[in-house]
Amino acid sequence: MSHENESKITNEARDPLAVTLLTEQYRADLKKYQDRESLYINTENQLKGAKQIAVDMAAAVTKLDRRNQELMKEIDRLTEELQLLELKIKK
Repeated sequence: MSHENESKITNEARDPLAVTLLTEQYRADLKKYQDRESLYINTENQLKGAKQIAVDMAAAVTKLDRRNQELMKEIDRLTEELQLLELKIKK
């Protein structure tokens, strides 16, 4: 870098308007980054919530399926008992 370019950069860096513009650009970039990070965190939390709901629903379905099978067995048992009682009544 030549001495001419170095002095130009130094002069620009000392210029209050340039510093103000750099500061404004930094703040704008920082705001964009914070917005993206916030969106990422929000999306991640929603995903975790949705996964938990899916896990809870799967557990509930499994529990209901088990209960349904138990009730079907009980219905079969009661149907069989009813048929035996009907045969006794006919005799």
